[in-house]
Amino acid sequence: MAATPERQQKLKKARQRIAALKAELEKRKGQLALMRRELEALRTFSLDVFPDHRVPPDLARKITALREDKLTFLAQEQLESLVSCVLETEAAGRDGILIEAGTASGGSAIAMALAKSPGRELHVHDVFGLIPAPGERDGADVHERYAAIVAGKGSERDDDYYGYRDDLLGEVTSSFARHGVPVEDNAVRLVQGLFEDTITGDEPVALAHVDGDWYASTMTCLERISPRLVPGGRLVIDDYYTWSGCRTAVDEYFAGRPGFRVEMRAKVHVVREG
Repeated sequence: MAATPERQQKLKKARQRIAALKAELEKRKGQLALMRRELEALRTFSLDVFPDHRVPPDLARKITALREDKLTFLAQEQLESLVSCVLETEAAGRDGILIEAGTASGGSAIAMALAKSPGRELHVHDVFGLIPAPGERDGADVHERYAAIVAGKGSERDDDYYGYRDDLLGEVTSSFARHGVPVEDNAVRLVQGLFEDTITGDEPVALAHVDGDWYASTMTCLERISPRLVPGGRLVIDDYYTWSGCRTAVDEYFAGRPGFRVEMRAKVHVVREG
């Protein structure tokens, strides 16, 4: 007996719902696997990446001030971890500049500037405006996030989102000075533009904080910075656990690539061996 049109329509909707639920289940499985991976990294992660280079109390207070000034999305322990990397770089006497690729309101770059020697160059790259659009190598999570940003929903308080500011470059410059490291006196260069246009040159790099969010921007950083890392030099990848595009870029670039060690910490670190 043939099904009635009404029943056929119900069957069609049921099949569509089953397909949608299966797709959602696969998505959730992927998210759960990533959460487990991050949890394991956090369980084995000590606050100080380098125990012999713990952040001094006065520097820790300055980091707290950056967070109170709403200049960074990073937690206190994440900023102190990044700063400990800078302190270890200085103590080891490695040659090379410091880089931050993607600075938002400047908080983490200011923390790096507070920890480095005054003469070591710090290059801070950003569009200093609305983040560029993601591409086809980014997942649905990234495209959903970008849609929210362009719709004016970049944060819980939209007026606080750095990408909507009229003169973010000027604000970041002022923030460096307000927190005791004016750029002109501390070998800091704020470089405005797309990473593909501004991350150039061949200077050796001692440490880079990569916060590019999406696939293309992260891949540009890896391609332009990794070959310049000095032995023992380090990349700190901010968004590996957060955005699929960043994760894909890191996994692709370092898959089978000799000379680098990937450390699954609370933030993913990549170290140049040799």
